[in-house]
Amino acid sequence: MARRWWMVAIAVLVLSGCGHGVISDPIGVPIGDPQNLDRQRRQAREALARYDEALRDAGGRPRFIPIGEGTGQVGDWEQWNGQNKAALGAGRVIVATTLSSDTPPAGRVAWENGTALSVPVISAQQAWTKIVSAGQNDCPECVPLEITGARLSTARIQTTRGPATVPAWEFTLKDTAVRLTQVAVDGSATVAVVPPPWDSNHPPDGLSVESATTTASGTRLTVDFVGSPGPASEPCGVDYTAETVESDNAVVVIVVQHPYAGPYGPNQGCAAIGKQRTATVDLVRPLGERAVLEVRQGLPVPVTVTG
Repeated sequence: MARRWWMVAIAVLVLSGCGHGVISDPIGVPIGDPQNLDRQRRQAREALARYDEALRDAGGRPRFIPIGEGTGQVGDWEQWNGQNKAALGAGRVIVATTLSSDTPPAGRVAWENGTALSVPVISAQQAWTKIVSAGQNDCPECVPLEITGARLSTARIQTTRGPATVPAWEFTLKDTAVRLTQVAVDGSATVAVVPPPWDSNHPPDGLSVESATTTASGTRLTVDFVGSPGPASEPCGVDYTAETVESDNAVVVIVVQHPYAGPYGPNQGCAAIGKQRTATVDLVRPLGERAVLEVRQGLPVPVTVTG
């Protein structure tokens, strides 16, 4: 359920230093340093290699690649159920009824462009297990959520090929109108990208893109990310361009930063405030079914295809 928690930290760290027009990344290397850009290109090549390996493990062809966690909810927690969010985040979900272990018939993943894919579906019991295992926090004092029923439904989620409607189990809960959902597509039909271990002492370089937009036949790709609020013509401001490292299966986007280079000394402070920014880059060829990956951990990001 945690999704890119480190993006906020990136924005704060990147924007907190502004002296002589030089901004540093989380390990103190100036963003304008060519060695930093070389490291990002190396990270990109390593990310493409991991993605190729994940694709081979999944059968060797692009398929359904969801973005983020498969657990969600319908509705908002009532005021008197304020602890339920923490309980869900900790995976404290128990079953107060009987959940079927039978495997339903094949389901269908449908994209907005009209394409579809037949996929195997997991049982309600397997879906509950995924909800529990997705818990990442610790909340021993939380009262567990109790599942009282389940039905096979659908959910709209983000994928590397744009939004898609997918099979999903929907669970009712005791003492709340909120319903939990879990994507019901079996893991054998997906491509699972595993990032490298996170080293807080030596975190990866660069800014991570959050999403991308392109057209079905064009080569222009626009990416969104958190960056400086102002342009490089202002103190503490930054202009952005982008470059890509591409393979037959994926594209890694590197955001190149061009900070303010005015006559201000090293003690000039910059507010730790981030803003959504964009950059545009031309691909070698149209994106097609290739995934777009961010450069820090090599994880896929949502892609919107227009036109």
